[in-house]
Amino acid sequence: MKLISWNVNGFRAILGKGFADIFEGFGADVVCLQETKMQPGQAEFSPPGYHQYWYSAEKKGYSGTAVFTRMEPLSVRYGIGKEEHSHEGRAITLEFEQFFLVNVYTPNSQNELARLPYRMQWEDDLRAYLCALDTEKPVVYCGDLNVAHREIDLKNPKQNIHSAGFSYEERQKMTDLLMSGFVDTFRALYPDAAGRYTWWSYFRRARETNAGWRIDYFIVSERLREKIGDALIYSDVYGSDHCPVGLVLDV
Repeated sequence: MKLISWNVNGFRAILGKGFADIFEGFGADVVCLQETKMQPGQAEFSPPGYHQYWYSAEKKGYSGTAVFTRMEPLSVRYGIGKEEHSHEGRAITLEFEQFFLVNVYTPNSQNELARLPYRMQWEDDLRAYLCALDTEKPVVYCGDLNVAHREIDLKNPKQNIHSAGFSYEERQKMTDLLMSGFVDTFRALYPDAAGRYTWWSYFRRARETNAGWRIDYFIVSERLREKIGDALIYSDVYGSDHCPVGLVLDV
């Protein structure tokens, strides 16, 4: 099974940048999108053979997630079961026979970590949600998680110690999750791979110089570790400030 995750930074915008051809080229069973920035009915994209599920933020032009899947899910959930996290369209869970798929766009802590307290609450509530799902069946958790976990996961770690996405607090929450029985699929296969990033700022020619961050992930339950066929970073795919990431899973 092949799964793709991509922060498209505006679905309507990326439709005009060859998205349909890119989507077809993936040949994926499941495609998860983040930061769709649209309300239902604002764009039309219906690839044959896929079911689609959208979760939009109440605020127009903001956040939002979507999933396209060849397999019809057994159930679909929106949000993570907490009312305070139910306004920004940040999480969709699809239940399949063999696993739960959780597509997430994690809140950004913002400049000067202004939203860090909310981000910390989100992380705790999300971890509890994932752990609860994991008691029922394995979990595949993906999306723009807005954190570079280790120094190897960004080009300039020393300069970004207190930046959103690389604060000690955010990195610790990722560590806490992984210690709760989950695996970063890319690092499981490529523990020492450097220069493999998924997001680049639009400023200072960051993508041209590969001054990036790895903040997009596929994370799976520990008992799926042996079923990880490959973890992919499509750094040659453009159209957003993020590139897609992928997972090949033997299920």
